[in-house]
Amino acid sequence: MEDQTATPVREQHRFNTVNLQRYLAGKTRGVSNNDRFTVRQYSAGQSNPTFLIQTPSDSYVLRKKPPGMLLPGAHKVDREYRVQKALFSAGFPVPQPLLHCTDAEVIGTEFYLMEHVQGRIFQDLRLPGVSAAERAALYVSAVEVLARLHSLDLTTMDLEGYGRGPGYCKRQVSTWTKQYRAAAHKEIPVMDKLSDWLLSNLPTNDNEVALVHGDFRVDNLIFHPTEARVVAVLDWELSTTGQPMADLAYFLMPNYLPSSLSLLSCMGSLRGVEGIPSPEDLISIYCRCREIPSSLHQLNFYLALSVFKMAGIAQVWLTLSFSVGLSLSHTHKHTHTHTHTQYDNIRSVTAKGQAVHQQVTEFMKQHVLPAQQKEELQEAGLWNLFLPAVSGLSQLDYAHIAEETGRCLYAPDLFNCQAPDTGNMEVLHMFGTEEQKREWLQPLLSGQIRSCFCMTEPDVASSDATNMECTLQRDQDHYVVHGRKWWSSGTSGCEVVLCSRHGQHSMILVPLDTPGVNVIRPLTVFGQDDAIHGGHFEIHFDNVRVPASNILLGEGRGFEIAQGRLGPGRLHHCMRAVGSAEWALELLCQRAAHRQTFGKKLYQHEVVAHWIAECRLAIDQTRLLTLHAAHALDTLGSRRARKQIAMIKVVAGRMVCKVVDTAIQVYGGAGVSGDFPLAQMYAYARTLRIADGPDEVHMSSIAHLELRDQMRKAQAKL
Repeated sequence: MEDQTATPVREQHRFNTVNLQRYLAGKTRGVSNNDRFTVRQYSAGQSNPTFLIQTPSDSYVLRKKPPGMLLPGAHKVDREYRVQKALFSAGFPVPQPLLHCTDAEVIGTEFYLMEHVQGRIFQDLRLPGVSAAERAALYVSAVEVLARLHSLDLTTMDLEGYGRGPGYCKRQVSTWTKQYRAAAHKEIPVMDKLSDWLLSNLPTNDNEVALVHGDFRVDNLIFHPTEARVVAVLDWELSTTGQPMADLAYFLMPNYLPSSLSLLSCMGSLRGVEGIPSPEDLISIYCRCREIPSSLHQLNFYLALSVFKMAGIAQVWLTLSFSVGLSLSHTHKHTHTHTHTQYDNIRSVTAKGQAVHQQVTEFMKQHVLPAQQKEELQEAGLWNLFLPAVSGLSQLDYAHIAEETGRCLYAPDLFNCQAPDTGNMEVLHMFGTEEQKREWLQPLLSGQIRSCFCMTEPDVASSDATNMECTLQRDQDHYVVHGRKWWSSGTSGCEVVLCSRHGQHSMILVPLDTPGVNVIRPLTVFGQDDAIHGGHFEIHFDNVRVPASNILLGEGRGFEIAQGRLGPGRLHHCMRAVGSAEWALELLCQRAAHRQTFGKKLYQHEVVAHWIAECRLAIDQTRLLTLHAAHALDTLGSRRARKQIAMIKVVAGRMVCKVVDTAIQVYGGAGVSGDFPLAQMYAYARTLRIADGPDEVHMSSIAHLELRDQMRKAQAKL
């Protein structure tokens, strides 16, 4: 690494260097307790902080976990150490790993030490400052070392279980499709078309497995100080096992980008740069080194996947630029303080629930906001947290977690806790047959597919379920479904439909590709795209025939199923609304503290100060009422907690609407623009007062249940 990239250690990453020197003395050549020992930090390595260690005779590089409470599946420096050790033993150019320390007492976190490699690192892929001939030689050297990586024999490298292996491309397409759709703040037809094309053109050889780097670029290579050869490959944080062509295409992608385009600062176009070999030449060299045919199968797919991945990252960062454009230190200091207040008030939260909530909070800060891949969440065990049978969490436990994920519009999707899949998975878990669970529940739990729920109809007032006109007729060993549905949530990218109809109220599973299922159009909210949770669509069922075995629980049992489905789902919506309101209040306070009108800061105007106070009162009241409903759901069950659930459904929707509307008022014209997330948040908040039944239906139910309870009290006194 180049020494000039190292700077003084940043405040948040400081540790006890005396302890480190004492620990390394005697274990590492060139380190003693008596010599000068300096520590500086590299500007790279933000996820796992990276440091330059220097003594009078030697230099080393240290990578460590960040400080604070971390997730079990994140910041796996032991995994980096393992792969580098295996690679170094195989003679592959990586810095030699020297030791791995799991004792957090030394510097506060686990870390590993490797040799410091002298050489050149080019942050600009165009390699400025070298001749055209040397530029060509450097790129040839890079592609040769990539071919060498992919030629390694995994069976001899002690890397059993290092990655998930076969099916890598399918996992990548699924992951980046979901992340793009979750982050997109407006419809981009060409991206949707590319996503569909990728899903329909998965490579036939996706079972080929090699060790892949995951982020192979010129700026992750150290070149010899004077020669055109790679002396070390860096940054193995995203390495895994899978299809090697994805690595090659990612490396080649800048050669195909238009000269005017730069997706990210490290991924600009290489077109027209003198000396850089053509993609065809680089492919030929790669194939010759691997001794494989030079006509690569489905190269266009891998290039398209690389572009889609980078565009998805760019979209996420575009969203984050206005949705989390606050100081992270301020935001998360506030979050942790507020969390303690919640636990002081609600003593019934289990120890596991509190620990998982802390993990989710940390993962939000470290990974969701920087838009890391969802596979890490599964490895961390932060997956399907909404389902008690899987997570071991109570509804009260998960209520706190749902609030945390409500602070980011697409966070629930990253934890596989998004509507309507949560409710559909609960239905299948509680009421599905073993065959239905095997075919539909397991893929949903693993995040391989999406589902949607079809109940509302365009031609009738669907708040009264007896109005529904969709029909379900038995025809020997099949059922025939006929009718029109809309506001079918989660349709984008889904593979199975839960279709509900009244009459005798039945619920049936309908694969989306069944003949006669016609997805008519996506619906908009306030004229804008509504794709944050997979979108809402109008779907027509034209005499759709599905096997009778797809019926859930049996004919006429749909109402029973729906009651079990809606209780927890409404609770989750309400707690996410509390998190969304907290986010809106933070934005409001930021604006009020920095904007000035008529000689005063906005918050110094009494009306704005009162707005802030009213928002705080409303949020805290709603949170406590919702946690009370969660406790009732845990202790009484869905049926006996109906009144509490109906109450929070009304209160949470009204509260988040009011808080976001107030924030918009403070922001003025900016509040209704696309430059800030408030307009999108308001669309979500206002929709919440209609979704799962309008306020008025719940108010009538609350009144009925309250009268019943009062009558029982009166009778008990007689």
